[in-house]
Amino acid sequence: MSTNQDSPLLFTADELDLIGRTADALSAYMGKPVLAEVIAADETGFEWVIFAVPLDIEENPEDLVVVQIGGSDSRIVGNQGGLVIADGDIFDCEYLWAIQLSDLEGVRFIKVDQEGEEIAWSENLRDVLPFVMADEPVSDDIDDLEDDGPDDDDDIFDPHETETPRTLH
Repeated sequence: MSTNQDSPLLFTADELDLIGRTADALSAYMGKPVLAEVIAADETGFEWVIFAVPLDIEENPEDLVVVQIGGSDSRIVGNQGGLVIADGDIFDCEYLWAIQLSDLEGVRFIKVDQEGEEIAWSENLRDVLPFVMADEPVSDDIDDLEDDGPDDDDDIFDPHETETPRTLH
């Protein structure tokens, strides 16, 4: 990949928002904090983000790919999975994956697994994320969830009916 130090590849505000929402969704899904730290383009010419889970005291780090998240000047996006992170805090974490920016034609995002292998690439960030994140808000209207069509079983027994309920044959 070529890089141009005069104009580094940077995540947009919308991409950072989506990355943060993904970390939050993963935190909810996994039941433990998932941190997403954006690494500056200073050394590589492109930004990248690393997704990781802080290690539990009882976990054996020898069985995991361990990275450090945090520190001074760290950029953690999302709500930090419920962790309160003070400026300068550093966490040993299990590496999940990373997404790096690319200037290759037709490829803006490259997903990198725990082995350092490029496992997915796309022009669209959503294509390399583990969840489908919709921008449309969920409807508050309960009627949207109900089936408006007739149901043959609805009239088998209605406790408010005065007539004898029909029987099944």
